[in-house]
Amino acid sequence: MLGGSSTPTSGRVSTRSRERLGTVVDIRSQVNCSQSGLGNKNLGLGGVRGGGELLALTGDIVGRWKEYFEDLLNPTDTPSIEEPEAEDSEVDSFITQAEVTEVVQQLLGGKAPGVDKIRPEYLKSLDVVGLSWLTRICNIAWRSGTVPLDWATGVVIPLFKKGDWKVCSNYRGITLLSLPGKVYSRVLERRVRPLVEPRIQEEQCGFRPSRGTLDQLYTLHRVLEGSWEFAQPVHMCFVDLEKAFDCVPRGILWEVLWEYGVHGPLLRAVRSLYNRSRSLVCIASYDVVLLAPSSLDLQHALGRFAAECEAAGMRLSTSKSEAMVLDRKKVACTLQFGGEVLPQVEEFKYIGVLFTSEGRMDCEIDRWISAVAAVMWSMYRFVVVKKELSRKAKLLIYQSMYVPTLTYGHEIWVMTERVRSRIQAAEMSFLRRVARRSLRDRVRSSVTREELGVEPLLLHIERGQLRWLGHLFRMPPGHLPREVFRVCPTGKRPRGRPRTRWREYVSRLAWERLRVPPEELEEVSG
Repeated sequence: MLGGSSTPTSGRVSTRSRERLGTVVDIRSQVNCSQSGLGNKNLGLGGVRGGGELLALTGDIVGRWKEYFEDLLNPTDTPSIEEPEAEDSEVDSFITQAEVTEVVQQLLGGKAPGVDKIRPEYLKSLDVVGLSWLTRICNIAWRSGTVPLDWATGVVIPLFKKGDWKVCSNYRGITLLSLPGKVYSRVLERRVRPLVEPRIQEEQCGFRPSRGTLDQLYTLHRVLEGSWEFAQPVHMCFVDLEKAFDCVPRGILWEVLWEYGVHGPLLRAVRSLYNRSRSLVCIASYDVVLLAPSSLDLQHALGRFAAECEAAGMRLSTSKSEAMVLDRKKVACTLQFGGEVLPQVEEFKYIGVLFTSEGRMDCEIDRWISAVAAVMWSMYRFVVVKKELSRKAKLLIYQSMYVPTLTYGHEIWVMTERVRSRIQAAEMSFLRRVARRSLRDRVRSSVTREELGVEPLLLHIERGQLRWLGHLFRMPPGHLPREVFRVCPTGKRPRGRPRTRWREYVSRLAWERLRVPPEELEEVSG
């Protein structure tokens, strides 16, 4: 969301109370700064490269970060448009206190504040009088078409992604915005969404209700699964856009909003959040996959996609874009872009999941098992076997870090006996150490889980798969996951035993666990 004046204070709050509150905020700010200093290497304070040399002085490093984000966040090709008069009185009405109250109630606590140091807890504790003042401030911004400077000021935090620590482009900048400004921007977003939502294509799942990364993962997995079963080749190009969310020209955004029906004061209010926007760099991509039946068709699709991106002020990253072919035979796929030939790979990580040229998920599951082993050993001495840490705290870390890492994307897995055995081994490797046991004690896994009060991880995975199955049945027509779920590929299967389809596996799972026959699954899910 987008990112000030402070909210009025009730007269019942004494001056001494306000001074104490300011002292607490000051102390917390100092603690946060000292804690962020522990990770100086991650934040680029150990030195960054600029102008072909390594910068070591703090002033030079800050200047390099400032230069990098200025170039990144301020593209020059920003066409302008003329704004007509307001047309829809319902959309252009003043902001109501009910709108502001609903947005404030949905704010999550424990989040970092913006430049004005106003935390979500402060806004959530406002009474009716405080909310009325916040509504008045929002309406002043709405009528005037300008917002307080604090609302348009963001604190940019560079977070390392991968590669060389000293190269600025290997960091992803996140921006901390003013919370009152976020409330205002979310009110605007709630008015904009009904206008633009019907116009957005189904391929776009990001930042949309009832959609997410799992939709994209399942769609790609199902396409590859069906194509492999009937020996139909699929040529893929995994495209990486350079800073897709950072360098889109704002003029393009205004034109798109205009085409989607956002006019008058509503468009002016959205633009006001960017007119004086600036960023304070605090030094403490979006992936696309193109599918085609042949290399020639894929080259044509890549050319059209690149042309549309360039027209919108975005660029394709040739260093991170790769080609892959799913086929039962080894097939070459020569893709060219910008005078360079994109490398052809046998596997590629898309939205955090590893897809291979054979369409198998075994490598992906093995990768996550290795990842959780690394997670466990990284905190082995300080968490897993630390006697001073309570068992409850260890299990909380297990549920919040270990389980999500191991089960990412589990909804699309086909659980074979080998996979079940490996997941259970990874699960018990952590739990036995929490219970201070080893394999030599010869205590059954079920006993250990019952003692710790933890449900079997396999049960958690199966529940998620059945939940996703019900979600597929309930999806409205037109959603890509629903369409690929219902379609049946045609053709001739090659000789040999076919792989188990995800739908066959989950239907059998529903019968074994819930005693629901396959022909009644849709009725029960609805």
